[in-house]
Amino acid sequence: MRFLRRRNRRKKAGGARFEWPKLEWPRLGRVAGMLAALAALGVLLAVRLDQPVRSIVIDGPFQRVAAVEVQQAAVGALRGGIVSADLDRLRKSVEALAWVDRARVQRLWPDRIRIEIVEQQAAARWGDDGLLNTRGELFASGVRLVPPELPRLDGPQGAEGQVAQRYLAIQDRLSPLGFQIAALRLDARGAWEFDLSAGVTVRLGRRQVDERMDRFVQFGAPVISGRSAEVRYVDMRYSNGFAIGWRGKRPQGPARPAFVAHQPQGEPGIDG
Repeated sequence: MRFLRRRNRRKKAGGARFEWPKLEWPRLGRVAGMLAALAALGVLLAVRLDQPVRSIVIDGPFQRVAAVEVQQAAVGALRGGIVSADLDRLRKSVEALAWVDRARVQRLWPDRIRIEIVEQQAAARWGDDGLLNTRGELFASGVRLVPPELPRLDGPQGAEGQVAQRYLAIQDRLSPLGFQIAALRLDARGAWEFDLSAGVTVRLGRRQVDERMDRFVQFGAPVISGRSAEVRYVDMRYSNGFAIGWRGKRPQGPARPAFVAHQPQGEPGIDG
């Protein structure tokens, strides 16, 4: 019995009873009521402010984008009033237009929406009827009127960015020499060649493309400079030089430098 009494005393001394905090129900009720009132007021204000969109304002300097196309795309994507309208849905619908690069959409209270357009900048043609922007992205295909002054780039499907980067790199090397690229091609085997605006084709092949481009800039370009009208092509695919294909009869003049490979039958020595 003494043992049981001591054990009970230890339990009473060491174990504290857990008690739930006392809630002030009247105060909580008042807070909940205030929150509900504020929410109801917010909904009421939103409903009152959600007026029908009465006009769409289209801004931005653009030449290729038709304002009526933007208007139709925006109206087709518009749901709800000025408050409930999904501006992100509106923006994506407008940016889906071929010549629209970016669009910015905002509300103009009480009942207007403003759309600011940034137009695509065509930097090159892609194939027969495609257009690439300044980022090398194909943004339009099946174009009926392709600007003829743009360089033409060709390559396998999905290689637009790669071809555009190569074009920029080559043109950057040639501009100080007074040459402009009219066309650049990447074939299915991975071989590169480009046409100068003067009508000369430069063949770089598949291997050591950067090294061959360096050799053309250092040796080939000076040879054809000033006589591009006489040159049909420059073939850089030789390991010990390059070949020049002349238009018509081979021109008379000083002997060619030793690094220019003579044009052999069947082009032996070409390594791709």
